[in-house]
Amino acid sequence: MIDKNRRSLMLAATATAALGVFGLGATRLAKTNKKIPVANAQFGINLAGVADWSSEFPFVDLFKQSRAWFVEGKQPAEARLNLDADGWVTQLPLGTVASTIISVLGNSHFPSGDYVILYEGEGVIKVPNHDYKSIKPGRIVVNVNGEKGIFRLDISKLNTQNYLKNIRVVPIAHEETYQQNRWNPTFLARWSGVACLRFMDWMNTNNSQLVAWKDRAKPSDASFTMNGVPLEWLVDLANQQNCDAWFCMPHKADDDYIKQFALYVKEHLKPELHAWVENSNEVWNGGFQQHKDAVIAGQRLNLSQDSGEAALRYYASRSVQIFKIWTDVYKGHDRFVRVLAAQAAYSPVAEEILAFQNAASDADVLAIAPYVSFNVPAKDEKGLDDKLVSAWNLDQLFEHLNKVSLPESIQWVKNNKKVADDYGLKLVAYEAGQHLVGVGGGENNERLNNLFYSANADARMGDIYTKSLMMWAQNGGDLTCSFNSVGAWSKWGSWGLLQNHDDAPSSSPKFVASVKWAISRGQKMAI
Repeated sequence: MIDKNRRSLMLAATATAALGVFGLGATRLAKTNKKIPVANAQFGINLAGVADWSSEFPFVDLFKQSRAWFVEGKQPAEARLNLDADGWVTQLPLGTVASTIISVLGNSHFPSGDYVILYEGEGVIKVPNHDYKSIKPGRIVVNVNGEKGIFRLDISKLNTQNYLKNIRVVPIAHEETYQQNRWNPTFLARWSGVACLRFMDWMNTNNSQLVAWKDRAKPSDASFTMNGVPLEWLVDLANQQNCDAWFCMPHKADDDYIKQFALYVKEHLKPELHAWVENSNEVWNGGFQQHKDAVIAGQRLNLSQDSGEAALRYYASRSVQIFKIWTDVYKGHDRFVRVLAAQAAYSPVAEEILAFQNAASDADVLAIAPYVSFNVPAKDEKGLDDKLVSAWNLDQLFEHLNKVSLPESIQWVKNNKKVADDYGLKLVAYEAGQHLVGVGGGENNERLNNLFYSANADARMGDIYTKSLMMWAQNGGDLTCSFNSVGAWSKWGSWGLLQNHDDAPSSSPKFVASVKWAISRGQKMAI
């Protein structure tokens, strides 16, 4: 289930571009008179999404990555769990137990040890499968051993007049400091020196239904897996890491939301750091709800009756509106970066966005995702289907990556760099890295998946990353944000530079290659 929604969309998106259904290229407005900016290629990272299956453990308080409350064996309509505004259970149906999963990592990679469970209110909390060390009102100490299975909490009884709330699950060594130091020190050390943290997945950007500021993610939320990580924490992390922060505005957010967000960032992000401001994520991608909503909005405003063109034009128009709200808040735009994003594989998408109503004049960068891609479907007109490719050895796979996928990525960069130059914008990568994945049924071929896992762990993948990053700089690319930080590899993709929080960095060729390149660009990172 990891990143299924995020990355299984690429086949449809690529097919859309190949068919040319956007209807682009017939007309083009005058280009801006901006000078071509000087690029300074730097390494940034997309942080992997927060979930109970996360293997990164960025927070000291593990409850912040917990799953939504559920009643085992019951459908939500049958369970009828009542929650307060912050997500705490206020009432249990008769004879039921409310459960949440803190971590599904029932293996040696879970950070086993003594944890203190702190809480307010009255009730009974149980921890199945793991060993209690002490139980007192408001404080339970339990030894959690990943080898004994998932880490789960059950509420079997509660006082509805003083229900259980503010539950925290903290390594006992951090009990006295977690309120002042909310970040896992290992997490901070790993990403020290990055130029920028992109918070797309941490903000639950894709398919967001968020509109009003009052409904935003808040620090008081029981868990951050439902509404995303709150802005207060995002800014705090960027400040701690002394790096830029890339924010993706919810595509349905109203103007007041945008204004309040910008006000907080202006007042709390270190003045020497930059906020990167993007309207949603991949609005060009037909697999996401933000694209479907942009089609409707663009057609309603008579921007075009062609669905793809309407989406791109609405995206351009709404992005400029967002940028202007931020500019009003900041009294200028020197401290934030205005991002217009497009599809790497089909540069006319960028041209349409930048040209519409001269949107490029209100932007600073064109962002693309120049992956080294090999998406293998169950059926392919060229014959490169999952059955054929799964029979390859690693030599054959890397030959294809070096002779086909990498040159293709380089050409995408060149095509989009020309467009960016035409409009006086920097070219940046909102995502980048390898993109080896089965699609359209190919993801169910276990032999193909094993081939891709082996390739991601192979030293030659480090060479691919090195070549790709060097190519990026040589062709005038600026910031590039790898996708993504730490996450288990699955049939939905091998996105994590590392698979687990406790992996030796030197064991991952693509992590080593990325950090070495960052160091070569003057960044103070460490392997």
